[in-house]
Formats: sequence, C-alpha cells, structure tokens
Amino acid sequence: MENIPIFSIVAFSGTGKTTLLEKLITELKSRGMRVAVVKHDAHEFDIDHIGKDSWRFTQAGADISAIISGSKAAIMENRPMSIDALLGKISDVDIILAEGYKSGDWPKIAVQRAATGKPLPVPAEECLAIVTDVLLDGEFPQSVPRFGLDDVIGLVDLILDAPRYARQHLTD
Repeated sequence: MENIPIFSIVAFSGTGKTTLLEKLITELKSRGMRVAVVKHDAHEFDIDHIGKDSWRFTQAGADISAIISGSKAAIMENRPMSIDALLGKISDVDIILAEGYKSGDWPKIAVQRAATGKPLPVPAEECLAIVTDVLLDGEFPQSVPRFGLDDVIGLVDLILDAPRYARQHLTD
C-alpha cells in the first residue's frame, strides 16, 4: 500500500459520524485533495441487487465479481477481508478517512454529542482530536484539541498538519 495517511472518525451510533465525514470530504475536496472513505459495517450488507447479472455471478459462486461503467467501478469480493487487506487495495488518493475502527492503529477523531448521553467511544488520550458539543471539563487532557461539531475548517487544518500526514508528504 502507498503511504496514504488514514484518519478514523469514531463515535457511538447516532452521534453524527456520517454527517461529519460528509463535511470533511467536502472541505478536503475544496482544497484539491483526493479522498477515499472506508465505512465499518457491523452488519451484513449487500451492494448487489437481486436478479442483476453481478448478483447472479455471486450466486453462481464467483469469489470476485466486478461491474464497471464509463464513470465508476465496483468490485465485490465475496469472502472475508481484513481492514489492512482492503486498505492495501486503495491507491491514487491523498487521504483515507475511516468511519469506525476504534481499535485501528491510525489517528482517531472522536465525536461526542450531548443528545446521545454517551461518553467518548475511546479514551481521550488515544485521540488526535475530539469533536463535540459537550463542555469537556478537566477530566480530559488539554493536549487533545477540541472542535465544535461545525468547525470543519479547523479540524481539516489539524488533520493536514498532523505528524503522520506531514511525514508522508516529506517522503514524496
């Protein structure tokens, strides 16, 4: 895999990970970045449609089936895959954002929303940043930057200045 920086957005369900990711993608794209997103799904999912050719290929036993048009492509691998194996297949982007993966070894941005009543999903010490509408008191280290739910510009500035991102570009 190329040395593409990865940042994981972590939060409990219903906290706003997807909304934050949409905003991050928009801001990164406005700065000329090529962005990949990997979503963790704890449930079984299927992007194929019953009766379509690719679905029929899978039903017939294909381990991999692909569909391609003039503007997009999808590869369905009908077998277990680790996140590392999937990340190894991503190329030609400047940054990878992951939704979830609390136990991944890349920088985490934790999202906490007062309305959920839930704590941070990972210890604050493990976070590059915390995005929240909760007033965080002294229980969290002051060294972890905090951003409001709508401070996407500040968060992207931090991401692009993060040591892992900077190291990657120094070796290009």
